Amino acid sequence: MILDSIGVGLIGSTTDVFELALQHCQHMYAPDDISTVYGRSGTMLSPTLAAFVNGVATHAMDFDDTWHPATHPSGAVLPAVLALSDMIPVSSKPSGLDILLSFNVGIEIQGRLMRFSNEAHNIPKRFHPPSVVGTMGSAAACARLLSLDQSQCSHALAIAASLSGAPMANAATQSKPLHIGNASRLGLEAALLASRGLEASALVLDAVAGVAGFSAFYEDYAPQPLQSPSDGHMFLLEEQDMGFKRFPAHLGMHWVTDAAASVHKLLVGFGPGTVSPAQVQEILLRVPKSKYINRPFPKSEHEARHSFQFNACSALLDGEVTVWSFTPTAMMRPDLHALINCVRVEHPHDNPANFNRMYGEVQVTLVGGDVLKGHCDTFYGHWRNPLTDESLRKKFRNNAATVLPSENVEDVIGVVEELDRLRDCRALMSLLQ
Repeated sequence: MILDSIGVGLIGSTTDVFELALQHCQHMYAPDDISTVYGRSGTMLSPTLAAFVNGVATHAMDFDDTWHPATHPSGAVLPAVLALSDMIPVSSKPSGLDILLSFNVGIEIQGRLMRFSNEAHNIPKRFHPPSVVGTMGSAAACARLLSLDQSQCSHALAIAASLSGAPMANAATQSKPLHIGNASRLGLEAALLASRGLEASALVLDAVAGVAGFSAFYEDYAPQPLQSPSDGHMFLLEEQDMGFKRFPAHLGMHWVTDAAASVHKLLVGFGPGTVSPAQVQEILLRVPKSKYINRPFPKSEHEARHSFQFNACSALLDGEVTVWSFTPTAMMRPDLHALINCVRVEHPHDNPANFNRMYGEVQVTLVGGDVLKGHCDTFYGHWRNPLTDESLRKKFRNNAATVLPSENVEDVIGVVEELDRLRDCRALMSLLQ
């Protein structure tokens, strides 16, 4: 997870939305050159602003990991932990094991909170989950790295709850990556405020009749007592694997893309080795009902990353979806637009908007009457069919190579894979620019 999160953050540092966020921080705030900025040699920011821009970078292309219940857990936590580690005095710099433990605490808090809600298990409609549980996870991770006591940790989480929440209406826009950036930044700020003595309600995470705490975000939130961690504590990551994306788009796109790619192979067999829209009469997509990822004619790369129609047709045309698929050149192809115009969408009752239960189906009717069908209920990268370590390394190399020298790319892999043995986290930070 750490390697993948760094990699998508590095390639995300090449995007327009990252550049806008970085310029905002550099121009609007006094310089405080403490913490590393992904992929920008010589550029340093204050810890909270570094957490913000690196969080934005991580989600800038929607390439970061996704968990179940639905959220993007790493992007809200890792940038805050790394920025805070830069801030800690040289005499007490955290070790790699400190970073790992704090990171795991931040992931754990997100998973535990979401498991108290049935609503959280489905593709969201109201709040973008990382803007809610991500802020809490960032606060918990930073509280751990700061070695806050039990009371301070409680206040850090309660403060973070007051800094949480962003609406789903901003999905598929340049503002969506800000949700991750703010979660990382504001969670760090919550922990720092608690460390200075700021107090908040100890009941925010409890169920109190007549007073909305965390239930303001999930109406069916029903917390239950948790046992105190012990030597035998099992982290949720040991029970529930992570979903890693092979291409930069909303997780729901991966089902329909794999289904469409299987039809591409069949279509190529009907022609000269390429797919022509002239062959196609109709494209039927059977996907879950989710308004914000049903976008027939996306107008921007961000909308395209959230469009069943665009991703299915890109895979039908090319046999795959890649980083290049969302460039202006790829998006403006007449053949792609011709295929999109053939699309019809159905929402079967047995296909819920739930990352653990949904499927993607693509049915192509050819001009001659032949019908080809592709079906995917578990794509490669889903937690039921996780990417291999080698596939994750390949993804990282491709992403990191856009901004780092080749020797740094391999060094980052080596450091992350031996992070639990690293005595001083500065060895990692020095490689990320």
